[in-house]
Amino acid sequence: MTKTVAAANAEISRCVAASSRPIFDEPTIATQTPLVIRPYRLFSQRFPLLSLSLLERNSISSSRLRSMPNDSDASGGLTYKDAGVDIDAGSELVRRIAKMAPGIGGFGGIYPLGDSFLVAGTDGVGTKLKLAFETGIHETIGIDLVAMSVNDIVTSGAKPLFFLDYFATSHLDVDLAEKVIKGIVDGCQQSDCALLGGETAEMPDFYAKGEYDLSGFAVGIVKKDSVIDGKNIVAGDVLIGLPSSGVHSNGFSLVRRVLARSGLSLKDQLPGAAVTLGEALMAPTVIYVKQVLDIIGKGGVKGIAHITGGGFTDNIPRVFPEGLGAVIYKDSWNVPAVFKWIQQAGKIEDAEMSRTFNMGIGMVLVMSKEASQRILEDANGAYTAYRIGEVVNGEGVSYH
Repeated sequence: MTKTVAAANAEISRCVAASSRPIFDEPTIATQTPLVIRPYRLFSQRFPLLSLSLLERNSISSSRLRSMPNDSDASGGLTYKDAGVDIDAGSELVRRIAKMAPGIGGFGGIYPLGDSFLVAGTDGVGTKLKLAFETGIHETIGIDLVAMSVNDIVTSGAKPLFFLDYFATSHLDVDLAEKVIKGIVDGCQQSDCALLGGETAEMPDFYAKGEYDLSGFAVGIVKKDSVIDGKNIVAGDVLIGLPSSGVHSNGFSLVRRVLARSGLSLKDQLPGAAVTLGEALMAPTVIYVKQVLDIIGKGGVKGIAHITGGGFTDNIPRVFPEGLGAVIYKDSWNVPAVFKWIQQAGKIEDAEMSRTFNMGIGMVLVMSKEASQRILEDANGAYTAYRIGEVVNGEGVSYH
């Protein structure tokens, strides 16, 4: 049942139009995306996460916190830590959580269900929300919200089934909330999943006037014999990169610090581009679900990394077996103008950029040379893909 709370902390639940209870024995994909949400919680202690083998825990485990850069730049350039994001604290929290819930580390959490796995992910859009408040662009922030979760779970080869959202604000502005939810609906349509429900929380005095926070939760499904876990990756395999639309939804604490230092406003034109800084920075995150599932269907995909906070440096190694690393070909794709401006205005070192931003590549697929050649040939005209590097012996990511 929906919680009832004091008027000072009222939660307004939108009720689910599709069903009054979850169905676990025959997962189906809803064909519509209802805007109203549920009076129930889908997952309970009656369905605890089943034990996985050590290999499964290492290769298809639950994501908790994205790795982010740590060291300050002695040259005076800005770093993510300068902007308030501390990798040491984040890593320590992950270590503590791992003691209580072994298996932390993958992009999505796995739940065995018959001959399949349910794959779940949750995320927000971080301080990109601050720019939404400043620019007044609320129609696409919901796309970002959906993208951050469905892009994570598709890295296991999972087809998203449904999505739930959480919208919290001090005073409910119905017109503004409608814009945000419309973006969520758009994101669900792009990823071919149902907006099954969510929660609207009105909490007076908790948020600044006109501000809100968002969280999203996605669940998908993949056959056990089709799960992509990276365990078959070997040296010599190829890294195929799919282009991003820009910064996506990570690194905005540093972006906002750079913006303040630059002296420019969000209404000013982005140097080297025909759009404003606000338009470039608020470009919605690409939802890769349909494209990635299509590529997976062609065969040969061994591992997939969603490039979020931590960039190439921290995200690509997450899909590798122990003892393997990557070489990235720095000039193998076009770096968007927004990243060039961020680096120049913030005097940010190359290494810091590569550990904070996606640099124009939002998803990386690891596959055999033969499969990569087929994908690159098929990409002509249908979509854009780049051969951005290769798997090598030794750990870590290097740039050449």
